[in-house]
Amino acid sequence: MGLLAVLTAAAAAWVFGAIWYSVMAQRWLDAADLDEDSIDRANPVPYVLSFVCAVVVAGMTRHILASSGVTSFGGGFISGLGLGLFIAVPWIATNYLYAQRKPSLMLIDGVYATFGCALIGGVLGLF
Repeated sequence: MGLLAVLTAAAAAWVFGAIWYSVMAQRWLDAADLDEDSIDRANPVPYVLSFVCAVVVAGMTRHILASSGVTSFGGGFISGLGLGLFIAVPWIATNYLYAQRKPSLMLIDGVYATFGCALIGGVLGLF
């Protein structure tokens, strides 16, 4: 598992996020108390930085999987699922609870974090 694996895993999670948030766009906007006019889709910064963040997550997940001896898609997927569900989601929930965000936003973003991490783990397990 090297740089190519990390970049591939990050790309998989990033593409999943693009699909997920396209499908959930109106629900996400409503949950985040935003509207179409408040989103600057021409601004590349969120897209670029979200990929950078996915690379950081994939890099750390690579380290965890390598240290744990995980060498299969299934093992990586389950490990990533656990990282998403039991580390990322509680962190998101804590932030959203204090910010008094809607539970639906927690759910939408939590599903992305969970399955994004699972995809990262699965892809890394292939390498």
